[in-house]
Amino acid sequence: MDPLVAAALIAALVLIATAAGVATRVTSGRKRRVAVGDVTADDVGVHALAPVATVVQFSTEFCSRCPGVKRVLTGAFSDERGIVYTDVDLTHRPDLASRLRVLQTPTVLVVDALGRVVSRYAGTVPVESVRADIAELRKADDVALV
Repeated sequence: MDPLVAAALIAALVLIATAAGVATRVTSGRKRRVAVGDVTADDVGVHALAPVATVVQFSTEFCSRCPGVKRVLTGAFSDERGIVYTDVDLTHRPDLASRLRVLQTPTVLVVDALGRVVSRYAGTVPVESVRADIAELRKADDVALV
């Protein structure tokens, strides 16, 4: 093979890989809209959905980022009234992954008291974004009570 052609192919592969990496990094942790059905307490392994919000993290046994996200979310929401955090291992629940269209782990859902998915994040999740979603749910609850 001609050395110039080989060099051009290598350069093209490096550019494609770099572009894919940048695209993945930019979209990781952003809120996404994916139409899925409602989530039940049985789906996510809790006794009942929380009165304000249930924060659900979907993980797998082989996910390298999942333990860190779990640590951050557990610390952020363990003492908040009306909020429940749960982690679902999709390794043993492929049916749930398919139904909720989870293509990447970690994926985090914020679910309201009725089981509706309010927001969805794929990748490493900024806690501030989840807190903002929960604040919106609290605000909607306050308006509904008036």
